[in-house]
Amino acid sequence: MKSAPAMLGAITVAAVLVHGYHLGVDDAAIYVPAIKRVADPGLYPFGEQFFMSHAHLSVFALLVGGSARLSHLPVDAVIFAWHVLSIFALLLAAWQLLGCCFESRAARWSGVALLAATLSVPVTGTALAIMDPYLTARSLSTPATLFAIVYYLSGRLRWAAAWLLLTAALHPQMGMYGACFLGCMEVARRRQSLHGLAMGLAFLPNFAPVGAGPARDCLLSRSFFFVNTWMWYEWVGVFAPVALLWWFSVTRPRRTLPAFRELAAGLVPFGLGFTALAVILSIPASLEGYTRLQPMRSFHLLYVVLFILIGGLIGEYAIKASAWRWTALFVPLGLGMLIMQDATFPASQHVEWPGSTNDNSWISAFMWIRSHTPKEAVFALDADYMVQPGDDTHGFRAVAERSVLADRVKDSGAVSLFPQLAPEWERQVLADRGLDHFVAADFRKLVSLYPVTWILMVGRGAPGLICPYQNRDLAVCRM
Repeated sequence: MKSAPAMLGAITVAAVLVHGYHLGVDDAAIYVPAIKRVADPGLYPFGEQFFMSHAHLSVFALLVGGSARLSHLPVDAVIFAWHVLSIFALLLAAWQLLGCCFESRAARWSGVALLAATLSVPVTGTALAIMDPYLTARSLSTPATLFAIVYYLSGRLRWAAAWLLLTAALHPQMGMYGACFLGCMEVARRRQSLHGLAMGLAFLPNFAPVGAGPARDCLLSRSFFFVNTWMWYEWVGVFAPVALLWWFSVTRPRRTLPAFRELAAGLVPFGLGFTALAVILSIPASLEGYTRLQPMRSFHLLYVVLFILIGGLIGEYAIKASAWRWTALFVPLGLGMLIMQDATFPASQHVEWPGSTNDNSWISAFMWIRSHTPKEAVFALDADYMVQPGDDTHGFRAVAERSVLADRVKDSGAVSLFPQLAPEWERQVLADRGLDHFVAADFRKLVSLYPVTWILMVGRGAPGLICPYQNRDLAVCRM
């Protein structure tokens, strides 16, 4: 049998091919500009507050952007390399965690394979997946959390603490969840009550109530913050995994090691506790601001560990060493995930290889802008461009590498967490609302408000503007 690193590398490549890769989509529209700002400080002279508010809380952008700057490699290639490395690290951490829980190699490889095959599975109503097909801080914090758990289970507490600190440095929110989970397991080991953990709620940050206005509108637009708005099937995604973990903890399946039961037993109060907290925060208006803590995102860790454990059990009891059983399970599962990802990004290449050409109109326009406009250029485009047909939620800043007025999709997420951004966000969104239908007077007003030098429009451009680039859907015009 090939060595474990080689096998993990092969599974990593398969995972990338199955789940795809996309530069600067969705949450990466916030993370990638911060990375590129570190790699090239001359980028984004305008509007950086909408992505740097997140970046200042983490070393993630410094790590990835710094590696691009030091290596002198193309930053898009470096981001892709970190994405691949993060998947490899996740699978390596899963392999080690499975070694704490199972005796057989079949169980360990099955757990790794199931995790790799299900990276795109959504985590109930949290708007997260087990691992995104793009690079974010979670891409690195997730394997770091698993390594912390592995070292905790093996009794190497200093290493566990070190990995937990790294998790917190990369993603403070996920670091907090990891610490709480290890706290749940430690409480169970000492057979103490959860009173001490409950007392920790007294030290929650003091979020002031969000008054009426754009800040509150942005907060309420994040429905996944408020569990009282969740659909019934999202609640199934909460209680079914917890019930399954409870069953694991009380039955302790044969040929599993004690850590299996310890993990399952720790995740039950972990999941129920954060669910109770989420319900409490969602009901009274006076606690509305605390929903920004997003307690249900703790289920990201719960789902990751659950799929690892389920995969181990499948290998131990079902597929074992049978090649045809492995094929019968993982080939259809992989194909299903590939089809799901293609449906999620229908207008984009499945794997957006760094430096490759792309016949997507939006990405083509973004890449032309990157190559043909000055770094100090400030763009305006419709605030809802990320949900326009064909864009597939690609962020302008992340791909075009130019400053732009605030958008209504991802920048509103920054406002939901940092309400002080709300007044300027609202002014910018209103300034370019309906830009695709602007006339000369509208453009003059826009330029009087903001230092806009270029615009990106749907269609053939506006009368009187010079548009040096056009494709079948978009026009790039100079103001």
